[in-house]
Amino acid sequence: MAERSTAAVDVADNSGEDPLAAEAEKAATDGVAQADDDTAEQNAQDKGGERKTREQPTIITPELHSGHKLARRYRLEECVTRLDGFSSWRAVDEKLRRAVGVHILPGDHPRARSVLAAARSAALLGDPRFVQVLDAVEEDEFVYVVHEWLPDATELTALLAAGPMEAHDAYQLVSQISQAMAAAHREGLAHLRLTPSSVLRSSTGQYRIRGLAVNAALRGISADRPQRTDTEAIGALLYAALTHRWPYENDAYGLSGLPKGVGLIAPDQVRAGVHRGLSELAMRALVNDGATASRQELPCTTPDELAKAVAAMPRIRPPEPAFTAPPEYQRTTYQQGTYGRPSAHPGGPATQPVASPPAPLESRTGRLLKWTVSALLIAALGLGSWQIADKLLDRDPPAVDPGNSRTTDEDQDDKAKAPLPLTVQGAQEYAPDGKPQSPANVGNTHDDDGSSFWRTKQYFDGPELAPFKQGVGIVYDLGGERDVTAASIGLRYTGDHTTVTLYAVDSLAPSGPVESMKKIATGQTSGTALKITAKEPVKSQYVLLWMTAVPHAPQDDFSSEGYKQGITDVKFTG
Repeated sequence: MAERSTAAVDVADNSGEDPLAAEAEKAATDGVAQADDDTAEQNAQDKGGERKTREQPTIITPELHSGHKLARRYRLEECVTRLDGFSSWRAVDEKLRRAVGVHILPGDHPRARSVLAAARSAALLGDPRFVQVLDAVEEDEFVYVVHEWLPDATELTALLAAGPMEAHDAYQLVSQISQAMAAAHREGLAHLRLTPSSVLRSSTGQYRIRGLAVNAALRGISADRPQRTDTEAIGALLYAALTHRWPYENDAYGLSGLPKGVGLIAPDQVRAGVHRGLSELAMRALVNDGATASRQELPCTTPDELAKAVAAMPRIRPPEPAFTAPPEYQRTTYQQGTYGRPSAHPGGPATQPVASPPAPLESRTGRLLKWTVSALLIAALGLGSWQIADKLLDRDPPAVDPGNSRTTDEDQDDKAKAPLPLTVQGAQEYAPDGKPQSPANVGNTHDDDGSSFWRTKQYFDGPELAPFKQGVGIVYDLGGERDVTAASIGLRYTGDHTTVTLYAVDSLAPSGPVESMKKIATGQTSGTALKITAKEPVKSQYVLLWMTAVPHAPQDDFSSEGYKQGITDVKFTG
C-alpha cells in the first residue's frame, strides 16, 4: 500500500492534521491536508439545520516516545497524529502479539470523559463493519483507547485518488456504508466525522468504518440532528466516488471541488457515463432538507432511509471480465525446397508441379495385401465363433435344489446396492482464510437434532459468496476409509439459492486450495433439504462439505437480514 499500513488504522480521522513526519509526508496518514479538513468542516456547518461545534483546548499533548508501554502490555511504536492535546499511535499488543492503534489523552483533558464514554459505547456495538474498539482505560495520568489495526485495508482516500469508481463499486460503497450506519444509529451511536479518510476497504472488498463516535468525541464535535449529518456525509462519499469531485466549492481530501457559484449539481451532469440511479441517490442524501430541484425525489434524511432506497434500486452487476481474443490460427504445412512457395523470380521459368505419390494401399501390392488381411480376419472370426458355440452347447445346465433358498441374483444385487448409513465420528470447521464462521457449533450438524444448527455469518452480497469469501465449510471424520456415495443435508433458510460441494480430503484440517481436492459431487437447492449423490463411490475417511452460495434470509435472533445459511443435520451414506 502506497500510504503505509497506517492507512488501515483509525488515526482519530485527522483528515490531514500534520503528523510528526516531514512536510513531504503530510498526507501519509489520512491523505488530506489540514486546510482541506478545516474547509470540509466549514462546508458541513449549517447543512439542513446542523451545527457542529469544536472546542479548542489548550492542553499540552503528553510527551511520549516509541517504546513506552501502557499497562505493561501496549508498546508504542510510531506516532501517527499529535493534535488538540491527544496523540494517536501505532502500537503492539505484546500479550496477544498483534498490531493495534492507540489514542492517548491526559487524564485532565476536558474531553477525556466523553472519549471514554464514546469508546465504551462503540465497543458494545460489536458490528464487524466497524473498526472495533478493543479497550478503553483510565490509568494514572492517561486516558487511552485501543482499537483494531487493519494492515490489509486501503483507505477510501487512496481509492478515490485513482479516479472515479465503476458503478458496481460505488453501489457496494453506498450500500454497505448506509447499512452499517443505520445499524449504529439504531443503537444510538453517530459518527459525525464520516469522511473518505474514515472509510476502509478490506482485501475481500468489504468496507469498514473507523472512528465511530470516538473521532467526534476526540474533537469535541456534536450535532443537533446526527442522523441527517451522517446521511449527508454518505451522500458526499457517493458523489465523490461517481464524479471524482468533492460536492462543495472547496477542494478537500485530494479532490477538486465544484466550480464556484454554480451550486450543487447532479453527478450525471458533472461527468458523462454516471449511473442515473446512483446520481439521484447521491442528490437525495446530500440535499436532505427538501426535494431536489431536478428530480423531485423524496430526500433521504437518515441512513436507514438511504439503505432502503439503495435496496429498492435494481441491483447493479459487476462489469463482465474482458477476454482477449485468441490469436488467429496460423496453418502450418511441411514444405521442402520451393514446393508450395511462390517463385522468388517472377520472370524466371515456371516451376514444374511435383506429382504426388499414390496412397500406400492404392498400389498393386497394397491391394493384394488388403485382400489377404481381410481373408485372414474372416477365417479367425469364424473359428472363434465355432469354438464359443461348441462350449455353450456342451455345458450342462445347473441342478436346481428345491430345498435351497429362492434368493435370485437380482435380489443379491439389490442388497449389494442398498446404501448404508455412515457414522460421523467428529467434525471441524474448515476456514482456509483464517476467518471461521461458528466453530463451537459444528457438532450441532451431526447430533440427530433438527432444532440445533451451525450457521454462517451474514454477508451483504450474494447468493455467491465470492469474491468476498471463496466459501465456508465443515470437515467430517467417518472413522475410517469408507465408500462415500451420497449425503443428505438439512438447511435452516430457504431462498435462491444454496450450493454445496463434497470433497474427499486427507484430514480434519486439510492443506492446500479447495481446487486441488478430489471432488465427490455437488448440488444446489432453494429449499431446506439438499440431497447430493456421487456418480460413483469415492473412498475417503474425511469429507469436506464446502458451501459457496447462500440465500438471502430475514433478520433473526442471531444476525440481521442478509445472505446467510445454517446447517441443521448432515448424514452420509455409502
